Amino acid sequence: MEENKIKILLVEDDKNLGSLLCEFLNAKNYDAELAKDGKDGFEKYSNGNYDICILDVMMPIMDGFTLARKIRSVDLQIPIIFLTAKSMKEDTIEGFESGGDDYISKPFSMEELLYRIRAIIKRAKGGDDGDEILIYKVGQYNFDPNSQLMESKGKNYKLTSKESALLKVLCQNRNQTVQREVALKLIWGDDTYFNARSMDVYISKLRKHFKSDPEVEIVNIHGKGFKLVIRNNN
Repeated sequence: MEENKIKILLVEDDKNLGSLLCEFLNAKNYDAELAKDGKDGFEKYSNGNYDICILDVMMPIMDGFTLARKIRSVDLQIPIIFLTAKSMKEDTIEGFESGGDDYISKPFSMEELLYRIRAIIKRAKGGDDGDEILIYKVGQYNFDPNSQLMESKGKNYKLTSKESALLKVLCQNRNQTVQREVALKLIWGDDTYFNARSMDVYISKLRKHFKSDPEVEIVNIHGKGFKLVIRNNN
């Protein structure tokens, strides 16, 4: 296997679909490995070194949301994509709250899955800015979008890829309104209702990170979007 291949853990209980997706991804120069259910998926994850996880939601023994939470308990950084036949907004929100970075409803095209994988890997590796290395000062925090790390008073906080991408957009436009549609298209690829709700989840997570700093606030701009307000950033 080539060292630079992206290693993917695919957890899908539909053997035919799982095999088909693995064959497709391997043909696209990825190194994809299939797990048959959530329990098997966590065992493979624990013994492997993966770059991204693709998890079916409805599985026997352990569902995808539970598996994602177990993975997130030991790794906040690895990107996670959910595959599901469900379309209820509550399930979508639960998926992002359990640590997912993206969510694809069945049926989907393989090219769509490939696009989502490429976009997430690019964001996770900081590839959207080439070789740029930049640290943002956000109140009492230093934020490094390339390593997805926030640092304050000697303590480090790991962000998920979605949190990091969203915070970066806010930092690039601090004290200015970021339009919801712009942020959604930049980070999620489109501005659908479900993606908009998932962005609200991540805005809430970012607010929790800054709760201890009264000089930093993420403000809702009604009917428009969000604004990262930094009152004293000396």
